[in-house]
Amino acid sequence: MSEHKKTITAISWCPHNPDLFASGSTDNLVIIWNVAEQKVIAKLDNTKGTPASLSWCWNADDTVAFASQRGPLFIWTISGPDSGVTVHKEAHSFLSDTCIFRWHTQKKGKVVFGHIDGSLSIFQPVSIQSPTKNHYTSSTSEAVPPPTLTQNQAFSVPPGHAVCCFLDGGVGLYDMGAKKWDFLRDLGHVETIFDCKFKPDDPNLLATASFDGTIKVWDINTLTAVYTSPGNEGVVYSLSWAPGDLNCIAGATSRNGAFIWDIKKGKIVQRFNEHGKNGIFCIAWSHKDSKRIATCSGDGYCIIRTVDGKVLHKYKHPAAVFGCDWSQNNRDMIATGCEDKNVRVYYVATSSDQPLKVFSGHTEKVFHVKWSPLREGILCSGSDDGSVRIWDYTKDACINILRGHTAPVRGLMWNTEIPYLLISGSWDYTIKVWDTREGTCLDTVYDHGADVYGLTCHPRRPFTMASCSRDSTVRLWSLTPLITPLQINILADRSWEEIIGNTDCAVEQGMPPLLCGKVSRDIKQEIEKLSGNPRVKKLRWFSECLSPPGGSDNLWDLVAVIKGQDDSLLPQNYCKGIMHLKHLITFRTSEAQKLTTVKMSKFGGGIGAPTKEERLKEAAEIHLRLGQIRRYCELMVELGEWDKALSVAPGVSVKYWKKLMQRRADQLIQEDKDDVIPYCIAIGDVKKLVHFFMSRGQLKEALLVAQAACEGNMQTFHVSTPKGSSYSDDNYKEDFNELLQEACRELAEWYFQDGRAVLAACCHLAVDNIELAMAYLIRGNELELAVCVGTVLGELAGPATHYALELLARKCMMIPTCFPVCSVNRNLAVDLLLMTPDSELQLVKLCAFYPGCIEEINDLHEKCKLPTVEECMQLAETAHADGNIFETIKYYLLSQEPEKALPIGIDFIKEYISSSNWTLDTIYPVLDLLSYVRTEKLVLHTCTEARNELLILCGYVGALLAIRRQYQSIVPALYEYTSQLLKRRKVSVPIKIEQLSEELDAWRACTQSINRSSEESPYTPPSDSQRMVYATLLKRLKEPLRGIIGPDYVTGSNLPSHSDIHISCFTGLKIQGPVFFLEDGKSTISLNDALMWAKVNPFSPLGTGIRLNPF
Repeated sequence: MSEHKKTITAISWCPHNPDLFASGSTDNLVIIWNVAEQKVIAKLDNTKGTPASLSWCWNADDTVAFASQRGPLFIWTISGPDSGVTVHKEAHSFLSDTCIFRWHTQKKGKVVFGHIDGSLSIFQPVSIQSPTKNHYTSSTSEAVPPPTLTQNQAFSVPPGHAVCCFLDGGVGLYDMGAKKWDFLRDLGHVETIFDCKFKPDDPNLLATASFDGTIKVWDINTLTAVYTSPGNEGVVYSLSWAPGDLNCIAGATSRNGAFIWDIKKGKIVQRFNEHGKNGIFCIAWSHKDSKRIATCSGDGYCIIRTVDGKVLHKYKHPAAVFGCDWSQNNRDMIATGCEDKNVRVYYVATSSDQPLKVFSGHTEKVFHVKWSPLREGILCSGSDDGSVRIWDYTKDACINILRGHTAPVRGLMWNTEIPYLLISGSWDYTIKVWDTREGTCLDTVYDHGADVYGLTCHPRRPFTMASCSRDSTVRLWSLTPLITPLQINILADRSWEEIIGNTDCAVEQGMPPLLCGKVSRDIKQEIEKLSGNPRVKKLRWFSECLSPPGGSDNLWDLVAVIKGQDDSLLPQNYCKGIMHLKHLITFRTSEAQKLTTVKMSKFGGGIGAPTKEERLKEAAEIHLRLGQIRRYCELMVELGEWDKALSVAPGVSVKYWKKLMQRRADQLIQEDKDDVIPYCIAIGDVKKLVHFFMSRGQLKEALLVAQAACEGNMQTFHVSTPKGSSYSDDNYKEDFNELLQEACRELAEWYFQDGRAVLAACCHLAVDNIELAMAYLIRGNELELAVCVGTVLGELAGPATHYALELLARKCMMIPTCFPVCSVNRNLAVDLLLMTPDSELQLVKLCAFYPGCIEEINDLHEKCKLPTVEECMQLAETAHADGNIFETIKYYLLSQEPEKALPIGIDFIKEYISSSNWTLDTIYPVLDLLSYVRTEKLVLHTCTEARNELLILCGYVGALLAIRRQYQSIVPALYEYTSQLLKRRKVSVPIKIEQLSEELDAWRACTQSINRSSEESPYTPPSDSQRMVYATLLKRLKEPLRGIIGPDYVTGSNLPSHSDIHISCFTGLKIQGPVFFLEDGKSTISLNDALMWAKVNPFSPLGTGIRLNPF
């Protein structure tokens, strides 16, 4: 068997006959062999190229396909009437040489080609005989299967498209027909990110330096990379922005020295090679003197030079130097961290190369050092010994040691407003927040999945921190929970002395947080210049400073529009966010006028076999010449020549043309093609176009079209009027308004489900829907922002603002212990409640819950204008004698014996729910008030039975409230919680376990069509008995709501976590997004579930009687 004279390139056994195989070679031969007979069956020479791969075809025993280089794919039929070679219609003119191809084993006619550049080409046939357009995609990123998403988590993928997820961070939507990416997310770093820094003049731009040899600049609002350095720099260990608006970044590399990258020009404009081939571990551009740049290296030198490369100082160290930092208070002072375990301070204004100070104490090498921006002479250092040391240059001493990390410390960051707040990152994968006054750790976060290297914040947004890690991610954090008392001081309009202070005062032990930075002082100065009532400006400016990115600026711009601010005062970037709809058309029209090219619609070609096509065309021409225009149009439509049909259709009638336009639009919608847009607009079918955009998830486009229709920019042709001839233009305008509101709701819900409650609120403000905007802020737990915005918007936002104030007051009752100033928090809660109308009952709850001695409680009563503790006891007894249950409970709770309220209230509730027609509005006020009994009284052994009954009643009523508020995720947990308490504790309540099970099953059955995902089992309708049980439940749910219905969804709910994996004690599943720890310090639930639970049942799911406070 030696017919081939040159290298064999391809072999394939025949799947239909075990004795046959085919071979190809570089002598341009393809041969079919019979092994049993040891002979050649057929030979094909002159194959127009070396067959790189060959394979027997799927549809015939005697057909072989082969391909060479750039194609085409040849089909060789060996015998029979159709013998010969044909060419595959689509598989040709490849972008890269072919090395292999394979037919699909089950999908007949589907074939994939592999190319030498690592790419793949896939041909998907419409029918067995006719393969169609191919799918060509790069395989330079390793694709992984996309996650399974339920219908409410993602929009469905359009037909003929593939969603691609890559291991290096890329995400794309590929159109297989058009062979192009409809969407391709910029790729992130693929390796360790060693450093991150905010741009000095723009808090929205963050630069990152990576092991992959690049620096990227990110827009933190859109989470996209807007600039990427040229790369190929080895490892980039460190970066430093040029001061102000110079738009340059200095980078330090492992092998190529240091460089300056001009981000606007997109090129390297300067290089520094004084360290030779030694790695540079840190680079620092002086922000007090923009001409000086410092670098430190493994060669043991810290070098100070000018930006043009002139060396000013070379400070020799006994070992490698890993970190350096310019003092922010003295332009000539720089500190270094060295492998010899010491921190050194140099004064560059002198010619001496000796340090002014050497600080010793670390037991392993020192890495980064950071000067305090607020306290002169104070600096910190992180070491491989796992500690952070605080040094006082003026005292020549270590004033504190922060111990807690279990691995080397790398990232260090001082807060620019709170002088004692320090954050550190470590190889133990954690970030720790420290109060350096006492050396206490205030918080530890575990989200990163590897070593934490860089930490940074921007002075104009001091409580938003970025971190970077070996896990190749950058994460943004909000530090505002650490300064809750300060935020509430601003909301409550407290004096400046309780908001802004000097550094010496702020660092005193036990002082609540005070702002001491330049940004807060500038805000104060600007406010003091204002005449009249400056509160609106004060709320806005502090909100913008304290709120994290993600829409707060956009929100305040919309508030200003609603309050009537002159449009000329809107910022330049207003048009980039969510605009008020009165501006949307104007801005987009202006944008369109700036474009120099117009994207034209494409119309489809003919369909069917060529012979049939010719016959139909000939028939159509005859009909046209006979004046039978309608028949001509129908034939053109059959041929797919829609443009020709539509061009002459008005010759039949305008009505016929409109109907034909509608048919074409319907077809394009079915094919999911953008070409439908002009058809719908031409015939004024706004509703169809809006729903088309919404079905594809193009919600902003839907919004734009609906607003254009509302403004009368769409001409409406009423081809048929199903609603009667009296359906006027005003009726159509009303329809357009409904469409506009629907599109807004969809877009808002999309943002909300993405964990961006502020942008969801912006969508509703854009159409002046203040009530829903406030509801989304509250459901996203943006309580401080909701109060600020609601206060400015005034009466229309009143009810939601008051609700947010009540929740904030609850938050103040149990502010985390990092700032334990109980009386301050108590007074803050009182001030917040006094901002609400009819606040007496809320003040009663606060005073009832507040723990303290009688003197402190009476002081609180006086502030709230309530009777003294002693007087409350007398009033309770009087009310009890008069039979006034509510007043009795209220005053007993305010007395020195609040536990006396429990049996009275519980008996009242049990009596009511024993009847068959009770409703929530009868018992909920009493139960809610009872739940504020002081914790130390409730957990007494003498109150065991009352406590158990109270917890069961709160659990059951909480389940009903959760149904009413559509908190689907916690309804089963509340029923299970109540059932478990009934099983395990001795109580006498008119609630049975069987009843709870029956109600839960009825709720599930009657709401499963709403809650179930598309992957679940087929829908089973509820039984008649389940419908009756559910109907009874709904009758009880008459508790009036504040318009806030739907689950809570906080910022970060969709973010992935790495090392901090926690399992929900509700579901047994891994928690995604923020986690809430229960009082035992071990049990966890998601923060979303904790917020919803606390709004319907104030007590912990662990059944301890401890109140839950996740706000």
